[in-house]
Amino acid sequence: AHSQAAEEVVQAVRAAGAQAIQVQADVSDQIAVERLVAEAVAQFGAVDIAISNAAYSERESFHEAKMDGFRRTVEVTMWGAYHLLRAATQQMLRQAKGGAIVMVSSPHAYIPVPKSMAYNMAKAAVDMMAKTAAIEVARAGIRVNIIHPGWIDTPGERKYATEESLRSAGDFIPLGRLGTSEEIAEAILVLCDPRHAYMTGTSLLVDGGISLPWWSLPLE
Repeated sequence: AHSQAAEEVVQAVRAAGAQAIQVQADVSDQIAVERLVAEAVAQFGAVDIAISNAAYSERESFHEAKMDGFRRTVEVTMWGAYHLLRAATQQMLRQAKGGAIVMVSSPHAYIPVPKSMAYNMAKAAVDMMAKTAAIEVARAGIRVNIIHPGWIDTPGERKYATEESLRSAGDFIPLGRLGTSEEIAEAILVLCDPRHAYMTGTSLLVDGGISLPWWSLPLE
């Protein structure tokens, strides 16, 4: 799935003068994720940075939820994050020169958004697994940090929102608009940058202020 979109990313990276390869894997499959990390090592010789950003969500009331979708949400969003964290850490420990891991979590980790119980649960687990890992591997020079993106304008948002509703969503955000994938990527770069090597176990919120009391915005 998404092979063409992935290839477009590969070509964009190469056009920018860097190296890239495409490797497909279902992150809920531990062996597949371990193979993904091994492919990266085979191609580039090492894994210095790892970003866990795969997620899946079915939005239903928990007492009416179809269990296949509920479990799939947890398998991808929580177990997928763990599998990447585990495999990348093992490789970094073998290399014995540290590394940086970023777990893409969500304000859902602490805001109980209705009809998103499975996703809320999974993201809360991602926060705790990242902080636990940060303690366990700190002496090995491996930094594990968390990013909490707010409402970001991505193709996945179209699953439950119309273009019109996305355009008006900025009314509920203090900065007046949805965020962009590029802005989240820039924040992830901050967490990975060796210049910020004293940051580990931290959570970086990039949400345009939506976690603030947006209902108190002045009326225009």
